[in-house]
Amino acid sequence: MDRRAVTRALAGVAVTGAALLDSLEGWLLPATPVSGQRRRGRLGLREIDELETTAKAFRQWDHRYGGGLRRKAVLGQLSEVAGALDEHQSPDVEARLYRIMAQLAGTAATMSWDTGLHRRAQDYYRLALRAAHAGGDAVFGANVLAGMARQMLYRDRPDDALQLINLAQEGARDVIGPRVRAMLHTREAWAYAAQGRTAGFHRATARAAEALAHADDGGEEPYWIAYFDEAELAGVTGGRFLDLARKDPCQHGDRAAAEIRSALSARSTEAGRSHALDRIGLAECHFLVGDVAGAAEETHRAVEAARLTQSGRVRMQLGELYPYTVGHSASRSVREARNSIRDLLSS
Repeated sequence: MDRRAVTRALAGVAVTGAALLDSLEGWLLPATPVSGQRRRGRLGLREIDELETTAKAFRQWDHRYGGGLRRKAVLGQLSEVAGALDEHQSPDVEARLYRIMAQLAGTAATMSWDTGLHRRAQDYYRLALRAAHAGGDAVFGANVLAGMARQMLYRDRPDDALQLINLAQEGARDVIGPRVRAMLHTREAWAYAAQGRTAGFHRATARAAEALAHADDGGEEPYWIAYFDEAELAGVTGGRFLDLARKDPCQHGDRAAAEIRSALSARSTEAGRSHALDRIGLAECHFLVGDVAGAAEETHRAVEAARLTQSGRVRMQLGELYPYTVGHSASRSVREARNSIRDLLSS
């Protein structure tokens, strides 16, 4: 995993289906040690601690604000870590460097995806998985596969997403904690919902709630999964009920709204991107069930929440909310909501 290997990993095109899944099967096999002559490295544990702190800060940036200009800072740090891996470090330092590379590449992937760079996002996800594998971090590797699955779901490829989740669960079954297990079950539920398998969706959602109920039983889990709490579970569950409500609003619309409200009441606006997406989802719920006045009110709140982020995904979701505001020209509140969306998206 030297600079040349990093460059090769980022040069590939986005793929789907068997070409993607077969290329990831190595995740289940032992990592191959790096060979070849390299100059002696001089990084110590203090420098590694600092790099880990920086990787955590970048991940928090992404969770709160999304992609944007911060992505360049992540890529710069990723390049520095790749350069350090060109050198012959001590085994402990090298393993931690690979794990830092995995986390930075994972953050770069989500930031790239959030700003619409979907092919580049997949490249960084694949790099993150390779680095996690080399660093012996199976838990983060499962998280990377979950991110790749989410990308496939946004590309309307639920079959690929389900295979990626199964790969994550198989490769990390013995080491993942309850929060990571719950998160994987929600991605599984998402894939079932996208496939129209309502029973499978309910079963996987119930498993997620059951796993999360054991999250505070004393086991230590990685910092990066701390965000996945009851509020996050409610938010992602509400989003999946919203997917179902788009096809059958009478049956699923009220449940989607209830779950999203639960998420909004449990987490603050500091959740940033997630808060804005919840607001947009709730506005759509009101439109779907015919509550035009409530929809207009929630749309204004969604726009205000969106102004506090730099997330391309938030803007995309607002763009998908916009058509709901068309056709209600007689309603002043809806016209104002439509104008507020237009003003933000054109700024």
